[in-house]
Amino acid sequence: MNSARMIIGMSLGMILFAGAASAVEPAEVEKYVNARIEIGEMMTNYFKGGESYGAGQRPSPEKMKEMGDDINGKLSDLLSKRGLSLEEYRVRSKEIFADKDAVDAYLAKHPDLKTRYDALPLSRMSGSGGSTGRGY
Repeated sequence: MNSARMIIGMSLGMILFAGAASAVEPAEVEKYVNARIEIGEMMTNYFKGGESYGAGQRPSPEKMKEMGDDINGKLSDLLSKRGLSLEEYRVRSKEIFADKDAVDAYLAKHPDLKTRYDALPLSRMSGSGGSTGRGY
């Protein structure tokens, strides 16, 4: 009987520990939500009133590369203010935003940020893995 109780106790302890280890820290949620808001606003401003390429015409490959480099530079600068690299944000944000309860709880405490977050444009390209539909 005692060994069965010990096994059950250890199993429950491991389950609780695994759950606690996978929970996202509130400071991380704050950092990533604020970064996502700033990125979304920056991207909106970047393309607002942008250069027209004609009816349905795409920019040249050279112009696309130039724009991509410019955007990545701006994103890197923005994220570095939060102690993040572009690659770190791309990888870790999937995990952070997959914890919808943590994100919603943070936004509920900050109605001004929730308003800005909800105003972000949705991307046509939505991925899996907890994506909010926002492409950043």
